[in-house]
Amino acid sequence: MIELKNEKIAIPVVLIAGIFWSFGPLVVRYMDNPHMVPWQYIFGRGLTIFIILNLYLYFEEGINFYKNYKKVGRSGVIGGCGLGIAMISFIYSITNTTAAVTLLCLAAMPFFTAILAYLFLKEKISMNVWVSIILATIGIIIMALGNTEKNSLLGFVFGLTSSIGFSVFSVTLRWRKETPKFTTVAVAGLFCFVFATIVILSTKQTFFSTSYNSSMFSLHGTLVCLGLILYSIGSKAIPAAELTLLSLTEVIGGIFWVWLPLLGINEIPSTNTIVGGFFLFVSLIYYSLIMRWNKRFIALN
Repeated sequence: MIELKNEKIAIPVVLIAGIFWSFGPLVVRYMDNPHMVPWQYIFGRGLTIFIILNLYLYFEEGINFYKNYKKVGRSGVIGGCGLGIAMISFIYSITNTTAAVTLLCLAAMPFFTAILAYLFLKEKISMNVWVSIILATIGIIIMALGNTEKNSLLGFVFGLTSSIGFSVFSVTLRWRKETPKFTTVAVAGLFCFVFATIVILSTKQTFFSTSYNSSMFSLHGTLVCLGLILYSIGSKAIPAAELTLLSLTEVIGGIFWVWLPLLGINEIPSTNTIVGGFFLFVSLIYYSLIMRWNKRFIALN
């Protein structure tokens, strides 16, 4: 796999990865009635992720890439299922509330990860990290208070579920570092594909929506894969502090694209979302500075 050791080159690579991910909410907003075909979306996106990542692994490692599946183990299965649940929850969140709420819930992922790592891996949480978690919690509560409508509150809950699912994935990678990470993500795609297949068959739905919607499902899966590949290539050369800040491009970009009137959505965040998001961003920046002082590094490859 390509590895970048020059931070000046790696930074724009990771920024571009975040930008790829940021177009996800916009793609969902362009779909025709996505709330009516959530399982077709999960089926199409999961299948796309599984196929593209396996093709990438084949070109990177050759015909023996399949041996990575033998190394997945329990941590990879749990991580893949956690990521799969995150992907499923995402569509239910963004179709029931604003893109801003969904994305800001995902921005809380580092703090859920810290708590889960403390509970299951016995990793200590410093006082400074607790301060960040408290700030993030205040932001989440403010956003929750602003989502009083039934569907909006449901979307908020699914957004938090998605964030926790991503955190489970992150913790399993720390639990067993030799677990092949790309293969674990492919397992997540397979999980979505199989789970959606079971639901579609049991409810006697059709597997495919319109050709337009199906292309949107695949486009979103492609954006996820391209972003993941770029993020993984650049991640080893960037300290966690900068990497955490750079990942905010997904949140900022996602909110901006669905707001930009030129793109035809014009979705304006509520006051509670803006205030709660402010607390989240302050906590993330504070958390990033702490990580920089600790000189930790994270990577996805």
